Amino acid sequence: MTSEQRLADAFLALAGSTADGSSDLPGPLSVLAQRAPALLGARAATVVFAPEGYGAAHVAGSDPQSLRLEHEAVGWREGPGHDCHRADAGPWAQAALDSRPTRQRWPHYTPRALRLGYTHVVAIPLREPAGTSGALILLSCAQHAFSPTTLFLGRSLADFTAVILERAREAARSQTLTTQLEHALTSRVVIEQAKGVLASRRAVPLDEAFDLLRKHARSRQRPVRDVAHEVVEGRADPDLTDPTP
Repeated sequence: MTSEQRLADAFLALAGSTADGSSDLPGPLSVLAQRAPALLGARAATVVFAPEGYGAAHVAGSDPQSLRLEHEAVGWREGPGHDCHRADAGPWAQAALDSRPTRQRWPHYTPRALRLGYTHVVAIPLREPAGTSGALILLSCAQHAFSPTTLFLGRSLADFTAVILERAREAARSQTLTTQLEHALTSRVVIEQAKGVLASRRAVPLDEAFDLLRKHARSRQRPVRDVAHEVVEGRADPDLTDPTP
């Protein structure tokens, strides 16, 4: 397979990672981490995804040791991925891991990466409309830095992945909203049915039936919809459903 074919295959794999409408975030992250080394001439690649207000960071790696390194970096709150994300720019300047500035900048990350045999690292931001949501980190064991052409290609992969991730999150938000609306509609239907039952049993208008239902639920510190279900199913407290003498 030629380099062009591998690149096209990587884009297809990224697009297909959520083709079924899934809101699964690890899928695109894993595809990017697994495909990046061969495409970009890296020994290993990791991806960290931590958009603002989204809870714990998601991390993926091309192999177990790079994945463990990135998990540790998240815990240390240092490293190229952390800095790239915070800077909201990029790519973060390449770093020779055996240089003094790099050792000082990342006192935990650098010696750990060196022990694993890595010599150079660069982080490329995952850019979304709202800002940087994470980074693709390339790790090399070579004595030379990554070329500008490699970084350009890496940015294309990172940007495409960011689009896929944003769409996955939109799908998740849409699914959550749909579920909430369905729940609200179901609750409303049950409450209307309960009003009808109470109005008939207590021989009162619908508005008064709803007031009885609401007061009964409040006095027992229960959701109105739960009491309504019991009324419709004939399991409600007789004090609520039986006619007043």
